[in-house]
Amino acid sequence: MDYIIGITRIFVVNVLVVGSGGREHALSWKLSQSPKIETVFTAPGNGGTKNNVDLSVDDIDGLADFAQKNDCFTVVGPEAPLAAGIVDSFNQKNLKIFGPSKNAAQLESSKIWAKNFMKRNDIPTARFEIFEDAKKAQEYLDSLDYNVVVKADGLAAGKGVIVCNSKEEALAAIQTILVKKTFGDAGNRIIIEERIDGIEASYIALSDGDVAIPMASSQDHKRIFDDDKGPNTGGMGAYSPTPIVDEILAKKIQEKIINKTIQSMKNEGILFKGFLYAGIMIRDGEPYVLEYNVRMGDPECQPITMRMDFDLYDYFVASIEGNLSSLPKPLWKNQSAVCIVLASEGYPESYPKNEEISGFDQIPADSYVFHAGTKKQENKILSNGGRVLGVTALGDTLHSAIDNAYSASEKISWPHKFCRKDIGKKGLSYL
Repeated sequence: MDYIIGITRIFVVNVLVVGSGGREHALSWKLSQSPKIETVFTAPGNGGTKNNVDLSVDDIDGLADFAQKNDCFTVVGPEAPLAAGIVDSFNQKNLKIFGPSKNAAQLESSKIWAKNFMKRNDIPTARFEIFEDAKKAQEYLDSLDYNVVVKADGLAAGKGVIVCNSKEEALAAIQTILVKKTFGDAGNRIIIEERIDGIEASYIALSDGDVAIPMASSQDHKRIFDDDKGPNTGGMGAYSPTPIVDEILAKKIQEKIINKTIQSMKNEGILFKGFLYAGIMIRDGEPYVLEYNVRMGDPECQPITMRMDFDLYDYFVASIEGNLSSLPKPLWKNQSAVCIVLASEGYPESYPKNEEISGFDQIPADSYVFHAGTKKQENKILSNGGRVLGVTALGDTLHSAIDNAYSASEKISWPHKFCRKDIGKKGLSYL
């Protein structure tokens, strides 16, 4: 379908967003604003997304059939289908899909592959060793005189990284991953790496295999409790932009890490198309890669999309067609945005579900509630996961965006609602 504005013919398409989290709700919300898109479908979606399709993210054939029958441009949100090769499968069927190939997704699907890639291409990261035997890992640990981070090799929903404050904690982490198999096959091998202490930031770029355009800077809050205490989670809140990444540091990250990663992948015969996310630790003004993700972050996606002042669909098309350099530099609202993740008490361990959520009708105009672990049942919204909602607000300053986000968050309630109270606090200390 197409229509004409002035003398310009606009081709209208449908879009299928694959996933069910807050990231996918944010992508669906932003893409639905494009005049070039008629309908945005989400598979399987959640209680807040529209036009939900009852297909799981790992039903690659079913998703391809739906995209083909409904003439969809497909956007993949989560890492699991990317690691499983959904992009390769769609490409074989001549279906347009945004995201990296299975080979490119190894940057996230195997932390060991990624660490070896960084080592052979001289991309700054922490010292490391690889183990599949717990006894040998423990012997290696005894030889170290510094704290470490223990990581499961495979995908573990953002929870397979254990930051250790002592040798005892590191020994326990080895047992948790390699012996107890808490993360299943993802923990068949582990990385023990030097713990680099500093300031953490998220740096996300959009690549077409040749060039990479930076998105707005952001910072995630991974630990469950205030002041970065407790176990890692999928993310308890984020804000954008972050004053931690100034122009000088952004240039270092772009040149030493992002551009070098894209070029090194190309040199190894892999074109990286999609979002490249580098989790960065900044020590003494220098950036080091903690980990790669091969998709937009969650919850970073929520504040980043709130600040976008451009048609995201144009950039997705340019990414897969290899011509990002032909587009103008993305424009961003001159405001801050903050996302507060409202979780179910008990997350990231066990937590209750099916609790009715209220207060959506009280959210102010400068805020938006992105759904994650929710479902709609008989016109009610029920909790259906650990991270339930991402209440996201704009503000003229970071301080006002924080105030607006927490004010909106207070309007939402359910029996076991939980959230951190210090999202964005790190950023304020750098202003």
